[in-house]
Amino acid sequence: MAHLNSDHLRTFLAILEAGSITGGAERIGRSQSAASLQIRQMEDVVGQPLFRRHGRGISLTLAGEKLRPVARNVVQSLDTTLSELRGGGLKGKLRIGIPDDHSRSELANIISSFAAMHPEVELEVHCALGAGFAAALESGRLDLAVHEVPEPGKDDMVLKKDHLVWMYRLESAVAESEVLPVAVFDRDCWWRDLAMSGLDDIGRAYQVVFTSESTTGVRAAVQAGIAAGLLSASEDVEGLRPLANIKSRYPTYLVLQKASGANGPICDAMSEAILKAFAT
Repeated sequence: MAHLNSDHLRTFLAILEAGSITGGAERIGRSQSAASLQIRQMEDVVGQPLFRRHGRGISLTLAGEKLRPVARNVVQSLDTTLSELRGGGLKGKLRIGIPDDHSRSELANIISSFAAMHPEVELEVHCALGAGFAAALESGRLDLAVHEVPEPGKDDMVLKKDHLVWMYRLESAVAESEVLPVAVFDRDCWWRDLAMSGLDDIGRAYQVVFTSESTTGVRAAVQAGIAAGLLSASEDVEGLRPLANIKSRYPTYLVLQKASGANGPICDAMSEAILKAFAT
């Protein structure tokens, strides 16, 4: 009788979370051909495709969407059961901050998998703009934090390097405006300061027409065509283009930071899980 293999379900989830077959294969330590074979075997079992392949990577079919929660539940249940059977699992509490932007879903999946593997660890997750994370780490209100910085410190663990560029909606008249309408964060942070000081440095006239407490809000304003915004160059958002008359690219680093007193097996295990996931 045909059945779904739990190892194949792990491959399915890894590809989904990585956004590509190559990235998913690297995440679980398999070759691309081996991962592709497992997906084909799953599709043979269910009798229909699970992924759609396109220029920007992959997306789920209706069958894939139906399988996703089942796959996640099965894998997490197996991991939890194995941890309980082995005994001696981690116990305690961990407070972690994650950014409220494009990295949120990936980090949420990592934390969810960690919780399944270590059910006796109490996780306190703060999802917010990363501007306050450094202070929270210093005061001891957080043990770990993942957020973007303009320059990593000597103890920061770099997860990903990117660049910020000024983006606008192609069909809008934003680029031709004599006074550039811009969208920025509504509070003091290095990203807002960088956006405004960068325009000042090149003598570009601008007016803040939209503010938001998150990258999601800034991106939405740019997508709506009402303003230009400083966004990650790696984001492949349909219809958005870099401003041709502003060539500046600002480096940004997604880093993992630890509080000075945050040591021990729980912190180490979570740090290892995050570093491993971003190593692909």
